[in-house]
Amino acid sequence: MKVITIKQPFATLIAEGLKEYEFRTWRTKYRGDILIHAGKGIDKKAMKKFEHLNLEYPAGCIIAKATITDCIKIDDIQRKMLSDKNSLIYNSIIKHTEWNGYGFKLENIEKIKPIFIKGKLSLWDYNGEI
Repeated sequence: MKVITIKQPFATLIAEGLKEYEFRTWRTKYRGDILIHAGKGIDKKAMKKFEHLNLEYPAGCIIAKATITDCIKIDDIQRKMLSDKNSLIYNSIIKHTEWNGYGFKLENIEKIKPIFIKGKLSLWDYNGEI
């Protein structure tokens, strides 16, 4: 199964169903099931912003399963749509109008028991049990 490694706290925000888009500078044609891997990298500023949620932020493990259903180009219209949807989650991520990238739409998000494994760049494959 395909896997994407994401820094904390963003991986946990996805696993908890609070973040439905993952942002990258590259687009993907992949559609289908994907595992969410919480990398060892941490965005300290974002961790501070979301500490009031009292969530656990494991690192170095697969923590959720989801389905990539779309890949959208982030422009001003998409920024507004995401801000209106959940400004707490999305404003700090894509507020910069000069940032040009893509949002991978995640649906059917399901938190799973952590599977400890080293992450990789881009989309990668995991062949173990879930």
